[in-house]
Amino acid sequence: MAKNSPAPIASDPLRLLIIGGSGFVSGALTRLALARGHAVTIITRGQRPVPAGVAVITADRQDRTNFAHQLSEHDATWDLVVDAIPYTPDDAQQDVAVFSGRAAQLVFVSTDFVYDPRHRKNPQTEHDATYSTGGYGGLKRQAELILEQTPTTSLAWTILRPSHIYGPGSLPGCLPLHGRDPQLLDHLRQRRPLRLVNGGSYLQHPVLVDDLAAAILSAARNPSAIGKTCNVAGPDILASHAYYRLLGRLLDRDVTIEDVPVAEFLAANPDKAPFCCDRVYDLTALRAAQLTLPATTLEAGLRQQLNTLQS
Repeated sequence: MAKNSPAPIASDPLRLLIIGGSGFVSGALTRLALARGHAVTIITRGQRPVPAGVAVITADRQDRTNFAHQLSEHDATWDLVVDAIPYTPDDAQQDVAVFSGRAAQLVFVSTDFVYDPRHRKNPQTEHDATYSTGGYGGLKRQAELILEQTPTTSLAWTILRPSHIYGPGSLPGCLPLHGRDPQLLDHLRQRRPLRLVNGGSYLQHPVLVDDLAAAILSAARNPSAIGKTCNVAGPDILASHAYYRLLGRLLDRDVTIEDVPVAEFLAANPDKAPFCCDRVYDLTALRAAQLTLPATTLEAGLRQQLNTLQS
């Protein structure tokens, strides 16, 4: 295989376990895995419908004892376990404790919020980085450290750090005050001005959820991905206001943007700092790990998302 060529799609069906399975990312992963003929088991709390064709383990991961017990009741091993909903270092420790010896590989879905928004590079690499120490991003980074300290001989792990994820199953919008905004399409259709922090000048590097799912699956039986941490982002880099103008064009509407001063916004919303920075990522590590590189253009992906929202 050429050094930077993507790993081939596994020809033999995978025994795949997804923690989540019915959410945004995990649901897309489940659908893609089923379409490729893999045997899919999901761990879910049982609060959402699940796709036909999957096996279900009903458990709440926050009940650590019951979670381990429910898994022990299933005498199975998996080619790939995907933790699509880890939030804390305790979640990562749970993965190590429960899946060491039972999973050939683990993919841990982290976030680009692990990078400190005050000290971003452009593009940001995985290792020349200043990390967040608090909030959601800080907890995710602590969780990553649990895996990084785990020998891959005990549990072969891969950490993925997706950028802004969009697509069917999610609301549109990438920046305050219209991030994942249920009223955004109505605003655009009615030609109402959009209020964006810093006038929407921050750069975005979004990834379609189905492309992220393909990258996750490409880790399976892929030794180049073991022990690696990779940014995941799509082919397009653009200013946030261009994202919203593209949405407007797809709806046949002009877009008017009003500026929300950054200092004013962050004084009232300090927890939103991870959104208020350029989010552009180096993908060298993703290529070197021979993972499937996201290729869907933002326009094509937004068309898919709009078709779902309008159907």
